[in-house]
Amino acid sequence: MLELSFNDPDKLVAVAHALSTRARADMLRLLSTRKMNVVEIAEQLGLPVSTVANNVKILEAAGLINTELLPATRGAMKVCSRNYDDIHFDFNVLKSLPKGEGALYQIELPIGHYSDCEVYPTCGLAGPDGFLCKEDEPALFYHPRHIDAQLIWFRKGYVEYLFPLEIPSGARVESMELSMEICSEAPNYDNNWPSDITLWVNGREVGCWTSPGDFGDRRGKLNPAWWSDTATQYGLLKTWRITKEKTMLDMVPVSDVTINDLNIKQRPSVRIRIGVKEDAVNKGGVNLFGKHFGDHEQEIRMKVHYVMD
Repeated sequence: MLELSFNDPDKLVAVAHALSTRARADMLRLLSTRKMNVVEIAEQLGLPVSTVANNVKILEAAGLINTELLPATRGAMKVCSRNYDDIHFDFNVLKSLPKGEGALYQIELPIGHYSDCEVYPTCGLAGPDGFLCKEDEPALFYHPRHIDAQLIWFRKGYVEYLFPLEIPSGARVESMELSMEICSEAPNYDNNWPSDITLWVNGREVGCWTSPGDFGDRRGKLNPAWWSDTATQYGLLKTWRITKEKTMLDMVPVSDVTINDLNIKQRPSVRIRIGVKEDAVNKGGVNLFGKHFGDHEQEIRMKVHYVMD
């Protein structure tokens, strides 16, 4: 899901402009089920190829579609795919305000920037241009190349991240959201392969999600051309929200852990761990997707809502 707010007015304007014509809306509709090249789009919409090409540039500049040049009978053709299934516009004005008013701190951390890990085969790291290390070698997860990872997989264990927390010293944290694209890890892929994936925040277990499978029935919308069709393709975008009352996963309560249980205010960073516990019922592993793999153009995103005391 693409989230837009007045915190990034340039992005908001670019997306609003990209959605402002019927032709571009129709193009996004066509791309909802499969990738298409410019000529195919023009034929479907009854528009000149030059018109479609210009609109493709606008949609791509707004980040709503992704394009890649692939070999054709004569030269190359531009193939388009849609980046998002949902767009959310937040028109609340979030800023540094006087006492009692609310604000938002938001940051994305690339999935390769983990600070600690303990993983077991099957495991590996892939970047936009190829594998970053030999597969099924856990020690190589500490190779310096790991920061370039855009797909991480392991059968059990965890990866851990330190998110900087830059909020005013007098702030009171009201809630936190963490979102990521994720699924199970099976050999090659298996759509029916459950895995109990747990999230910890500052050492506290906040909730577990049972992924139904390791998805490979179609190509991920963002996957690079070199990635095999027989491997994991995409995950599901999951959002944990921790409030003063409970923890929710995609707005469904999953635990009684509250934001006050996490000691957020006492430290300049937030420690996030994602993994499969040793005693999990379904030890089906983890696939974690960056913005160049899977279906959703994002890394691990953290939002912290706070007010000034």
